[in-house]
Amino acid sequence: MTLPAPAKTLPSPAPGPAADEGLARRLRALACTAPLHDLDVRKANLAGEYGIYAMAEVALCAIDLVTLTMDFDTGADHEQIVARLLPRAAAQAPARPAAEHERVARWVLENLINVGSVDRGFRAIYGTFGPDGVYVRRDYDFKLIEEVPGPGGVVYLRTTDEAVNVLVGALDTDVTSAQIAAEVKLEVLISRGRLADAQLAAEQARYRTVQYAETLRRTLDATRRNVRAVDWLRTVPDMIAEALDHVADRYRHENAILTNIRKARDEAAEPDNKRRAAELVDIVKDCIRRHTQLQSRLLDAGPLFRAEQDRQAFAAPVPRSGIDLYGQLVAPLLPLPLAGARRVTDAFFAAGAGLRTPVSVRVADLVDILLTPPVEREHLGAPMPEPDLIATPDDSRFSEEQLARAKELLDLPHDAPRRLSGLLAQARDGGDHELPYLVALLAVHAASPAVGTAYRQGEERLLFAVDDGTALDDPEFGGADLIVGTALLDAAGMAADRAEAS
Repeated sequence: MTLPAPAKTLPSPAPGPAADEGLARRLRALACTAPLHDLDVRKANLAGEYGIYAMAEVALCAIDLVTLTMDFDTGADHEQIVARLLPRAAAQAPARPAAEHERVARWVLENLINVGSVDRGFRAIYGTFGPDGVYVRRDYDFKLIEEVPGPGGVVYLRTTDEAVNVLVGALDTDVTSAQIAAEVKLEVLISRGRLADAQLAAEQARYRTVQYAETLRRTLDATRRNVRAVDWLRTVPDMIAEALDHVADRYRHENAILTNIRKARDEAAEPDNKRRAAELVDIVKDCIRRHTQLQSRLLDAGPLFRAEQDRQAFAAPVPRSGIDLYGQLVAPLLPLPLAGARRVTDAFFAAGAGLRTPVSVRVADLVDILLTPPVEREHLGAPMPEPDLIATPDDSRFSEEQLARAKELLDLPHDAPRRLSGLLAQARDGGDHELPYLVALLAVHAASPAVGTAYRQGEERLLFAVDDGTALDDPEFGGADLIVGTALLDAAGMAADRAEAS
C-alpha cells in the first residue's frame, strides 16, 4: 500500500522580528544610495554630452566636502563647495570647458539638496512584516544635504546622518560603539604598518565624530524651540554623561594613536608611507579638535537648558487683536456711498495708525512683572579678557642722537635769527646725510608755531620760522629760505595766570 507523501511545510516569509529588522535596515541603506545612482540615470536629460561624467562619484565627493567643512555651529558655504568640486569634475573631462565643469558641480549639489521638491527631501517605500505576519508597506523619508539658516541670514549646508552613513557604509549604527571600533581598528592597522588601510579607518572615525556632534546639536536646537519636547529629566542627562566619558576615553586613545603615527612617520623609509603617515597625523589632530569642541558644548548644555527654561517659562504672552476688521469695518462699509465710507475710514486710520499706540495697564500685566524673578548678575561683572599686547617696532627714521644734534643747531639766541640755508650747510658739515632732513623738517614745523600751547605749558622759548620771499638755494631742498629764530615768551605773565588759576 502506498501512502501519500506528507505535504512540505513552506518556510515563513518572516523568520522573526530580528531578521525582518535586518532586512529593513538594508532596504533603508539601499534607499540612501538611490539618489546617487539616479544622478547617472538622469544626466542624459541634460542639454549636452554629459555621459563622460561619473555623477555619483562627484556626489560622494560633495557629501565628503560638506561633512568635513561644517562645524558645530555653522555649516559649509554653497559657493565654496562648488569651487572645491570643480577639480573633480575637470579631472573626469579635462578637454571640456570650465563653464561645463561648474554646471556639473552645481547640478550635482542641487540634486543632493533636492531643490525641486517641496520639502527638499527624498522618499523610499519598503515593506516589512507586522506581528501578525501581514506584509505592510512603509515610507522612509530622508535627506542627504540640507540647508540651514545661520547668523546674519546666511544659509549653510549640512549633511544628515543618512549622508554620513552613505560615506561609511553603514546605517543606524550606534555612534559610540562605531567610534570605539573604528579607533581600535585604526590602532591595529598603524601598529602593523598598513598605513593605506589606516587612513580609511581614520576618515571613518572622523565621520563618526561629526555624527556624534550632530546628535547633540539637534538636541540643543530642539531645546531652543521648545524645552518640553526634549526629555531633560533622564534621556539627555544620561546622554551628556555618557558623551563626556566617551570624549575623555577617545581623547586619551587618540593621543596614543597620534604618538604611534608620528613614530611611524619618522621611521618610515618610503616617501609614500611618510606622506600617508603625515596625512594620518592631520586627520587624527582634526578628530582631537572636534572632540575638544564637543566637550565644551556638552559642558554648556546644562546652563543652556536652564536659561531656555527660564526664557520660555516667563516669556510674555503673544498679543491677540480684539478687532474683526472684516466683520466690523470692511463688511459694513461696502454698501455705503463713498462720502459716508470716507468719514469712517478717516476716523479709523487716524486712531489706529498713529505714531504710538495708547497703552492701558492691566492687572494681569502687573502680576506678571511683579512675579518674574530678577536676572542673577555677577557681583563684579563679566571677566575682562587679557589683552594680547605686541611690542611696536621702532621704525622711526631719525635716532635720538640726531634729534639732540638738530635741537642744538636750532638753539639760537633770541636776537640773532639765521637763514635755513645756513643751518642746512652747517648740518652737512658733520658728515651725517640724514641730519639736514631733520633740520628742514623742524624748521618747516616752526613756520606755524603753537604759541598758545607753549604758553599754557610754561615754556620760555619758542622756535619760529618766517618766509620773507627769499628762494632757497640748496642742492637737495627747494622752496623758501626761511628766517629761523627763537622768541622769548612772557614768563611773568604765565606765572600770574597759573597763580590765578590755582
